[in-house]
Amino acid sequence: MTRIALFSPGAMGASVGAAAVSMGHEVTWHSNNRSQASIQRSDQAGLVAVQDQKTLFNQAEIVLSVCPPHAANEVAQLAISNKFQGIFLEGNAIAPSKVRAIRDDLEQANIDCVDGGIIGGPAWDKSSNTQLYVSGTCAADIAALFSGTPLTTTVLNNQIGSASALKMTFAAYTKGTTALLSAILAVAEREGVREYLETQWGEDFSQQTAMRITGNAQKAWRFKGEMEEIATTFGEAGLPSGFHMAAAEIYDRLKTYKDGSEAPTLDNFLSQLLNDGR
Repeated sequence: MTRIALFSPGAMGASVGAAAVSMGHEVTWHSNNRSQASIQRSDQAGLVAVQDQKTLFNQAEIVLSVCPPHAANEVAQLAISNKFQGIFLEGNAIAPSKVRAIRDDLEQANIDCVDGGIIGGPAWDKSSNTQLYVSGTCAADIAALFSGTPLTTTVLNNQIGSASALKMTFAAYTKGTTALLSAILAVAEREGVREYLETQWGEDFSQQTAMRITGNAQKAWRFKGEMEEIATTFGEAGLPSGFHMAAAEIYDRLKTYKDGSEAPTLDNFLSQLLNDGR
């Protein structure tokens, strides 16, 4: 059994923790001042609540950092300040340069860093087809935690930044084009030609597009930071970053749907996009 500390049990993080628990590992989390939703997800995943943060780090052999992009550096600094000694998985949607900077900080504190990129939805069962890509010299140790679980794990190489680069480029297309399609339909709606655009697209593509963009509305608030990280990745590669900064704004306009009980109608969705920008 490996002792694992998880930051944090959001929709994705809780499922990652559950995958490790299913292999007989003990997964703990810091439960102080957390929402009822986080507590419920943690209970569902079989996580063990720890109220003292220092104890959490001191008992852990591995830290799994699965949190919103803006919190990635904070979690790493918590591990350092609490004198964690072990393997730290940086599993967030951040630019390769940012994970390399976090690696440098961790290594100065004698903490081994593994770069991770998660592609897919929460890994509660095999049907989710969720992939965890890892890179770094200790990547195999992380992969071993999830062998045979719904979280399929692949070791890329021993280079920090590779897993994050794969995550960034994959999401640049999937979530980036979802934002683009959202904006296209909003413009067509604004100009009164949406019906004709959908006819030109064809019924199948129009229906798939409507389901794709409205189906992401409730979690769109999480994508803003990810789009900003992708923009940074593109810029550092010498490519234009503006498209994904625009995508970040599109997703920010949809934050009103956070924690909604059901997906909005297409008309409501487009109205929110247009009215939030006025």
